[in-house]
Amino acid sequence: MALRYIKIILVMFLALLCLLYGAQNLANFAEAQWFMATVLSMQDHVAYPHTFAFSIENPVLVSSLLILVIALELAAGVLLAKAAVDLFLARKESATAFNHAKYFTYIGAGIGLIVWFGMFTVLGGAFFQMWQTELGGGALAGSFQYVGSIALVTLFISLPDN
Repeated sequence: MALRYIKIILVMFLALLCLLYGAQNLANFAEAQWFMATVLSMQDHVAYPHTFAFSIENPVLVSSLLILVIALELAAGVLLAKAAVDLFLARKESATAFNHAKYFTYIGAGIGLIVWFGMFTVLGGAFFQMWQTELGGGALAGSFQYVGSIALVTLFISLPDN
């Protein structure tokens, strides 16, 4: 039973992670927009000054992408919060019922991985080369931390409950 409570608490913390980052981005929307514009425009790239593809400088597109990131962060948080409630409600049920209650954990965590692995690490880090600037490098390192946290907690949650 103790492991079930630990899993519930960890899912609650994943929900908080996503919700707090989404809320911080909303509270600092102008700054987040500036950051996003800086990364997408590929400003101050010295180590690899050329790209094989393109940069993005259209303010409407930059704002739309930022809104998408924030919406996905908040969606992941809400789904993980629902997962924590589902797990709490199933804590005294059979192992099968508790394992079924993990469904929204996987959906919420998957969305979180799409944000911080897919959007930040793959697109921001590899495509837009955000590692080349101090600002982008810090965000990229942070995204690795979030990816690792989400992946490890989700892996732990996915262990069968007998």
